[in-house]
Amino acid sequence: MTSFIRHYLLALQFFTRIPVTGALARWVGFSPAMLRASAGHFPGVGVLVGALVAIASAGLWALLARHNPLVPLVVAVLGTVVSVLVTGGFHEDGLADLADGLGGGRTRERALEIMKDSRVGAFGAIALVLALLSKVSLLALIGASSAAAFVLAVFAAHVVSRTWPLLHIRLMAHVGDAAGSKSKPLADQISASSLLIGFMWCFVALAPVFIALRAIDSGAHSDADGATVRALAGALLASGLAWVYMARLLWRRLQGFTGDGLGATQQVCEIAFYLGWALAA
Repeated sequence: MTSFIRHYLLALQFFTRIPVTGALARWVGFSPAMLRASAGHFPGVGVLVGALVAIASAGLWALLARHNPLVPLVVAVLGTVVSVLVTGGFHEDGLADLADGLGGGRTRERALEIMKDSRVGAFGAIALVLALLSKVSLLALIGASSAAAFVLAVFAAHVVSRTWPLLHIRLMAHVGDAAGSKSKPLADQISASSLLIGFMWCFVALAPVFIALRAIDSGAHSDADGATVRALAGALLASGLAWVYMARLLWRRLQGFTGDGLGATQQVCEIAFYLGWALAA
């Protein structure tokens, strides 16, 4: 249990802006092996990030409670702001870098070279704008039907979208300059035990979401019975298809994964989760 907590806190330190400093950081410790093991807690980081965004969104919804069609849009925007503040835009940065690399590099080597550049180019800027617009608009659409569905969807999306990238690490080789990469601790394939921990985080998080959705369905009119549970199923399917697309893209263009590829996959799977939810609801 002590190792579990230390690995989780190390994942928070690496993947978010949540402070793990001072005596706590010294207790957590550091080693390359620990950092690799912490990758299995990526979905666990999503649990905390998703919970913070969900709580902030619910609070905003309560403060703005009125019959105004713009409330879901406002909450979607501000909730997205909260998620970026908590993570420091870590995954959005990966999406921008991957878009620049694949958009501007015709060869694998050139794409990897471009992705090392910290500057954001035209392809990266376009990808960021479209990703943020997609998130906000889809969340607003979900929220237009139900505030509860909005809160549950945003929580589940942050967990599920951080689970799929673990399969990249398990099934692909790390490519590029591992020594200078942000994904250096992930350069080795994730162990089966760490992958199991990741899926356990996802299952534990989705179980109460499913129960809450069943409760919402049981209180709904007969013509809406099962609608929210179907929405969750559609969201999971869509995010899974998005992972397949990203896996094929990374393999075809790079023959492996990079840290930017993992961040981009999280973003694409999160957006696909919202799209699947909206389509199936």
